[in-house]
Formats: sequence, C-alpha cells, structure tokens
Amino acid sequence: MQHHFHPTILREYDIRGIVGETLFAADAAAIGRAFGTLVARAGGNRLVCVGYDGRLSSPELEAALVDGLVSTGMEVRRVGRGPTPMLYYAAHTMQAGGGIMVTGSHNPPTHNGFKMVLGGKPFFGEQIAELGRLNAAGAVTAAPGGTVVEAPLRDSYIRRLLADYDGRRPLSVVWDAGNGATGEVMTALAAALPGTHHLLNADIDGRFPAHHPDPTEPENLVQLIDAVTARGADLGIAFDGDGDRIGVVDAKGRILWGDQMMMLLAEDVLASRPGAPILADVKASQSLFDRIEALGGRPVMCRTGHSLIKTRLAETGAPLAGEMSGHLFFADRYYGYDDALYAAVRFIGLVARWPDTTLAERYDALPRMYNTPELRIACAEERKFAVVGEVKRRLAGSGARVCDIDGVRVSTDDGWWLLRASNTQAVLVARCESDSPQGLDRLRGILSRQLAESGLSL
Repeated sequence: MQHHFHPTILREYDIRGIVGETLFAADAAAIGRAFGTLVARAGGNRLVCVGYDGRLSSPELEAALVDGLVSTGMEVRRVGRGPTPMLYYAAHTMQAGGGIMVTGSHNPPTHNGFKMVLGGKPFFGEQIAELGRLNAAGAVTAAPGGTVVEAPLRDSYIRRLLADYDGRRPLSVVWDAGNGATGEVMTALAAALPGTHHLLNADIDGRFPAHHPDPTEPENLVQLIDAVTARGADLGIAFDGDGDRIGVVDAKGRILWGDQMMMLLAEDVLASRPGAPILADVKASQSLFDRIEALGGRPVMCRTGHSLIKTRLAETGAPLAGEMSGHLFFADRYYGYDDALYAAVRFIGLVARWPDTTLAERYDALPRMYNTPELRIACAEERKFAVVGEVKRRLAGSGARVCDIDGVRVSTDDGWWLLRASNTQAVLVARCESDSPQGLDRLRGILSRQLAESGLSL
C-alpha cells in the first residue's frame, strides 16, 4: 500500500504537522505500518507501546496509529494518556521492541505529531526518512497475529518518580502543567511529596487556555512567577506540553535556564560520581562547562537535539546531560531519557537537602553573564546550511577559535558567539555571551557583520 506524506512533516527528531492541513489520520496509520515493518525487520520482539498526549486530535491519531501497527503483526500495548516520558518508561520497563508517542509537544493546539523509540534507542534522522521511503514504495509488510492490550501504567510511573526523592525538609512549591499532558501525574506527585504545593493549570486541555505550554518563553512563566512571589514559595516548576522539558523559577521569580539548572545538578551528581562526563549542548553557557571542570567532572559539548544528546549520553556513559531548552537527561539512578517530571523530583529534592541556603541564594551565587536570548534569523531551507558553511570558511582564515560540532561557536576574549542551522525550521539560530555588556555588544557586532556578508540581517 503506497502512501505519501506532506513534505514538511518528517522532521529530524520527530514527525510534526498541522492536523487537517499537513497531518491526517491516514498518515498515523501509515506511520504505524512502516514502523511496524521496521520492528519486524529487527527480529525478535514485536511488542510496541503507544501513548498519547492531551491534544484534541490525539485520540483519533492514536487509534489510527494502533490500527497500522496491528496490520503488521505487532503486539500493541496502549499505555493511555500522559506525558511523553511515561511512554519512554513503558517501553523501557516492558522491554518493548519499540514505542510511539502521539504528541505535538510544545507546538500550537492545531499541531500534532509523533516521537519514537526503537530497540531502546532514539528513532530519528534517517530512520524517520525511511518511514517516508517505505510508504512511498509501498514496501510495508502486512502480517497476521497483531493484538491490542490496554496497559495503563500511570500509577507505576508515579511510584518510580517518587522513589528517588531525597529531600530532608519540606518546601513550598508552585507547579504549572500549562494544561499539558503532565497534569494528572503532576497532581499525584504534589500530593505525595512533603511540603506545601499549589497547582496551576493541572487540568489537561488541548486548547491550552491559560498560556502556551513552552517554559523556555518568559511570557509563558508570568502566571507561575506571580504565584510563587504572591505565596512566598521556595520555587516554581513548569512543564512543556508533553512533559519532556522543564522550567524553574526561584522565590524572587527569576528564571533558571537550562544551563543554570545544570550547574546545580552537576554539583550534586558529581559528588557521588567524581570525574564523570557531564554533557551539555552547544548553546549552553561557557560558565557551565567551566563549573563542571572545576567540580572535577569532564565537560562534553554536544550538538543540539534531544535525540542526539540521548545517543551521546549512552555512548559516553555520562550520568547527566542537559539542553538550554530544558531537556534534562538523568542516567544517574534513572534511564537516560529526558523526563521533566523526574527532573522536577530530583531538583526539588536537591533544594530540600541544602541545610543553610535557599534556591534564591544559590541563584545569587551563580556566575553573572550577559547573553542574548536565542536569536532566530529567517533563512530559506535550502540556504541555511550554506550560510553556516560560508561563515565557517571566512573564519578559517582569520585565526579565530572555532568549535564546529554544530554550526560555529566562536570564542574571543569577550566571550563567545554561536551560529547554527535549525534542524526543524527555516531559520538560523544564534546566541552571544560575555562577562560584560560592552563585550556582548562587540560579539553581536561580529555576528551581525558575518551575517551581512552572507546577505542576512541580525
């Protein structure tokens, strides 16, 4: 059976589209048939776990996906509605051959998509492209014997999350699910943890009526910040739409970005894992890499992308990794995938073990750096990688200190600047960081001139 996907939906790390425009139930069924074909080719285990988030379109897509999987002889376990990490947990604990989550992550309500694991490893890049090729060629394999079993495991997942809480004093915490898929699990965690807990937007609602579920955008944290400061809470926790990214604010309402969270978590993990490698993406502050080294760890800079970092984590045996976007990966006492609910439990436990200091005081002690937000420069899809290549060639003759693992990250006496091509959008991504406002201005000037030489404007 041949099937052709809209050319925009097969992405580097997942599959994403606009429901009714570029993504349809027929696509979900085709994904199930192709994924089931790949699981069958791998041999052995035909068990596939399937979960879905709280978007209005997710039940229909999940049902079509299951039908596609069953047609290839898969033994499907439907784990139900919940966050993406719950699907990862199901695939891991059931030792499944594969797993698929129906989720639009932090995208608008009209969007949806799929995240996948195969053989316990991230499924991305060429593997996603292969789904398209198999369907276009009609090379999917029908097979008898497919089955479906309802296998909810939310309670088991919650117990596992709570098992690693190690706080010693009660805290006051505000939680914000953003009406995303974490709502029910978040509510159960808050009820079980010691201290005082106040919940925001815990009802799962795929229209996201309170605010967009993306904790990397400051405007989406305003409600959380107001609640933390009004209640005099110790900290606030926010989640994205499918629960694989976390946001944190301190008692003064200040946002801790991914690299700042990592500084605190790395200190804790390295206390029990001295000398271990700690991974962070190329967008992270230099102060994080310096801090890991000062703590006796081995800082490892990685390409941006949650699938890439999960793969690198497994290769290096690192106990901890993180991205600026709030993906945090614990292989220390956990399974090595990005689970924001687990990260919340570990982070709250860490703060609750500090005997004489608060999160706000630890924030005050963090290195003071001046940096831009993540800058996005519109650039045609067919041009974006070429622009990065042009910049790299110009820098090659300048004697600049360049790290090119993911675009170009250029170090100067003022700090560093980064330019990379997005793997998911028609944009270039840039960032600059310095220890002074004047240095930051100079770095922005260098970046602006490089872009201008390639016909773009910052």
